[in-house]
Amino acid sequence: TRRSLPERLLRGNRAGPKSPLADRWLLGLTGEDAALPDAEPSEVRRLGKALRDWMESAHQLDGPIRVCFRLSEPEGDDDAWELEFALQSVDDPSLYVPASLIWEGRRVPGLPRRPDETLLAGLGRAVRLCPDLYTALHTQAPSRMVVDTAWAFGFLRRAAPLLQAAGYGVLLPAWAGRKGLGLKLTTRSRTGTTARAAAGQGFGLGELVDFKVDLAVGDHTISEEELEELARLKVPLVRVRGQWVELDDRQLKAALSAIERRRAGEMTVAEVLQEVVNGGEEDLPLVGVDADGMLGDLLSGEADRRLAAVATPDTFNGSLRPYQERGLSWLSFLSKVGLGGILADDMGLGKTAQTLSLLLEERGEGAVAPTLLVCPMSLVSNWQKEAARFAPSLRVYVHHGGTRKRDEELAAVVREADLVVTTYGTALRDAGVLAGFPWGRVVCDEAQAIKNSDARQAQAVRSIPARTRLALTGTPVENHLAELWSIMEFCNPGLLGPARRFRERYQEPIEARGDEDAARALKRATGPFVLRRLKTDKTIISDLPEKLEMKVWCTLTTEQASLYQAVVNDMLAKIDDSEGIERRGNVLATMTRLKQVCNHPAHLLKDGSRLAGRSGKLARLEELAGEIVEEGDKALVFTQYAEFGSLLQPYLAAHLDRPVLWLHGGLPKRKRDELVDRFQNDDEPMIFLLSLKAAGTGLNLTAANHVIHVDRWWNPAVEDQATDRAFRIGQTRNVQVRKFICVGTLEERIDEMIERKKALAESVVGTGEDWITGLSTEQLRELFRLGPEAVS
Repeated sequence: TRRSLPERLLRGNRAGPKSPLADRWLLGLTGEDAALPDAEPSEVRRLGKALRDWMESAHQLDGPIRVCFRLSEPEGDDDAWELEFALQSVDDPSLYVPASLIWEGRRVPGLPRRPDETLLAGLGRAVRLCPDLYTALHTQAPSRMVVDTAWAFGFLRRAAPLLQAAGYGVLLPAWAGRKGLGLKLTTRSRTGTTARAAAGQGFGLGELVDFKVDLAVGDHTISEEELEELARLKVPLVRVRGQWVELDDRQLKAALSAIERRRAGEMTVAEVLQEVVNGGEEDLPLVGVDADGMLGDLLSGEADRRLAAVATPDTFNGSLRPYQERGLSWLSFLSKVGLGGILADDMGLGKTAQTLSLLLEERGEGAVAPTLLVCPMSLVSNWQKEAARFAPSLRVYVHHGGTRKRDEELAAVVREADLVVTTYGTALRDAGVLAGFPWGRVVCDEAQAIKNSDARQAQAVRSIPARTRLALTGTPVENHLAELWSIMEFCNPGLLGPARRFRERYQEPIEARGDEDAARALKRATGPFVLRRLKTDKTIISDLPEKLEMKVWCTLTTEQASLYQAVVNDMLAKIDDSEGIERRGNVLATMTRLKQVCNHPAHLLKDGSRLAGRSGKLARLEELAGEIVEEGDKALVFTQYAEFGSLLQPYLAAHLDRPVLWLHGGLPKRKRDELVDRFQNDDEPMIFLLSLKAAGTGLNLTAANHVIHVDRWWNPAVEDQATDRAFRIGQTRNVQVRKFICVGTLEERIDEMIERKKALAESVVGTGEDWITGLSTEQLRELFRLGPEAVS
């Protein structure tokens, strides 16, 4: 390479006379005198141009095109692996051009002007990370390497991660990175259990089932003899029944030990569930479960579809939709077995109706202990009204407020009740009293309220004993997977093990590394106890209209931009000089002030000054609101700041000459109910301003077919909950959802981050603002930076 590089630079990789100047230049790089005496000016210009071109191609490694390595396994029984070199687009990985085509001189749109030099420069840098690539660069046109299995294993384990971290593209076989060996658990119901299930008697956690444990490689099970042969070979990369797998000594030893300990036998249903939740052993994961009967239905994660549907109870005032009857069958099944569950249906799919139908179905089969339902205060009247509407035969008692029953009076009403409704605050205050009653079930509505397992509220609810537990939530994960653990700990105490083990086994691998195996294992462990259906799934419900989401980009006025920059300059200095809790508080305070500036200068200054003409957001809101009411429609406008809503309400009412309702946390329940009733039943077009905290859950506002988020909560789960006030069952029109974002500000940059972070919740079952406080000062400086495009 010492001789070939300058030749290629000067000859463009084409045949031609060798330049002596190139040799002198190379010697000058390592000599004491780096000058090029007696050189012809034209030759120096040629060398300088070649070097500049080469440097540009090297810098293109940080550009839109990168060098890529593709490792392919042998096709036959030989030991010939292939490592192909290529160029690949960073933004569109499907643009993949093998090096062989580049050396043929093929012109491919999207590649740099000199793709050969980009390829050479990238390979030259890659040698520093993978020295074994050096041999390929001896050739005139390096395009690939043919290597053996040992080399391929070293590339998989050591070089590939380094190259990926350095920005190179690396394409590996689909099986690469997965643990080779795993356990497959097979269970079979006994004759008596099958007969009882056929008679509709179900089964219990203490039922015995026959089981066997097999070792699995991919989709295949292997015998003990095959395992011993693999252990004898001591090769880390082997082909088993046509499939390549990675093995290590720890896995092999764990596999031999597992087979010796237990091959087959009997265990209870509860022990099977614990095996599934544990996910195997540290070096030997559980990769498959094959169960029959009702246990198979439960473990499938599709129990609602596989179980016999439970018909709508005769005492239910209405008709359940097919998917709701399947939900009822799942709830009833879990209850009879004695297990808790999470009904995590999307907002608007009728979790309340399914829960009430469960209570009616149970009472149709005989006397049962009462159910305690814990919910936010804003939903107490909703449960009262829904129970009166769908299940009028249920005896409902609301345990809340200063006049609530106590002592013997409380005991008397609980004995006579089917459903006792209380709030999280009351449950915390009266936890000791409520724990003294024999509840058949404890239900937590909006169960994200107990997502923090260490909070007193969550601990109080968990301390109330019951035969079974049920969590209702449309967002089982808002910020972190630890929230799922907390809700599951309420539903089935101890099933997922200690929080620390859950964090090590699932949370850290999934959140920090995007570990797909851990995500699959978590789904397998929690799937039997979580039922989640989405209303956008047409197989679930086909009569909901479309939800059209769009972003509305706003600019700042000059006044806003000046205030924004002043806040940034002032607060960054304070952030840089603080640490710990003080620093975190300063970061959150900065975000709050910048969001207020983006809303309106008067929101930040709190000086009662005029609103007109001073805010890009307000101008856009006026335009949209005017168009909406002129078309005869209604809109929900959400803000996270009550003080901003109080500014907007009189202003919009005066400018629109239409009703502008305003619901916030300071209103009494009666006034809230009046506003909701007017909005739903009054035919006049109007705007409903709502505080996100006060109205983000529990309200049915299907009269609106427009939703506007005028400022962002920066939590997709919370924003979606608010949107679902309008996009739910009963909505007959398309719902247009608009999210206001000021360009060139932290609003735009955090919106980009949100789009990237959404994948967490979707991969297993969201995001808040706390993660922003962990950014460095330089990262915050970039986040808060005011871009030139921000000002109108």
